[in-house]
Amino acid sequence: MLLQSKLASAWVICLIFFAHKSMGQPNDSAEPMEPIIGYGDALILGLVEGVTEFLPISSTGHLILTNEWLLEASSMNQVQLDAVNAYSIVIQAGAIVAVALIYARRIIALVLGILGFDPVGRRLAINLIAAFVPAALLGPLLDEKIEAVLFGATPVAVALILGAIFMRWAERRKKNVERIDGDRGKDLEDLSLKDSFIVGLLQCVAMCPGTSRSMMTIVGGYFVGLSRRHAAEFSFLLGLVTLTAAAGYKVLTRGRALVENLDFGPMVFGCLVAGIAAGFSVRWLVGYLASQGLGLFVWYRLILGLLLLLQIYLF
Repeated sequence: MLLQSKLASAWVICLIFFAHKSMGQPNDSAEPMEPIIGYGDALILGLVEGVTEFLPISSTGHLILTNEWLLEASSMNQVQLDAVNAYSIVIQAGAIVAVALIYARRIIALVLGILGFDPVGRRLAINLIAAFVPAALLGPLLDEKIEAVLFGATPVAVALILGAIFMRWAERRKKNVERIDGDRGKDLEDLSLKDSFIVGLLQCVAMCPGTSRSMMTIVGGYFVGLSRRHAAEFSFLLGLVTLTAAAGYKVLTRGRALVENLDFGPMVFGCLVAGIAAGFSVRWLVGYLASQGLGLFVWYRLILGLLLLLQIYLF
């Protein structure tokens, strides 16, 4: 029932987007322009980011769609659009804090490991660094090209559908392994550097909006032998590293555009909402994934992607 309520909430949010758009904008006048992102917009953006960040349905894809529907992104100039797209990454700061709090014990072990006091934490830290290296190398090289070409409804819809097909195949493969060998997956401490690097390579595919970083890293965990629960946990911890780097990179490269075009209050409020929503989302996903797998997310992605294509090309 909890999953159904979350997915239902996602559709309710979509209806809010369409309702907001159908209400139109005020007539042109000499009155001061409203901020690009107000508190109401930040609330919706924060909910979308927080709920979807760690689900395998693409938070960036959902935020791109939200920006187009809610903020009338097509009517913005390039500088404003750059600021809005950058905020779609920066708002992940709330989700970062949520994961840091939930996995505080693991993070303390990582820190102690780096300082040389915890061998298990040190091994996990090395594995996370190995998994992060591919994104660290490719991210800065591909960032502007991806944002220029793939930040739109059509690429997101296509990625949602292709990701659903890939995830369906990976889930069936995982079930076959479980049926033959039982679920004797590796613990996080059993991962090798090679295993971690493979997960990191798959994470790079998720640079394409609509693909889902969470999906690719969870499936990567499947491929290298992690149990469902530990695949999700490694995905969250790797996300903590990757999202922190991505948000920091956007602040450094687009910080001026953010400050000049977006109000500080709504930006912080959106991050706060995202953190609260992400906390509930992460708690729920670990338990659900361990018992049910990725199947329902396949259908969600497939249906949403097809509906988007129908809306784009028929309506």
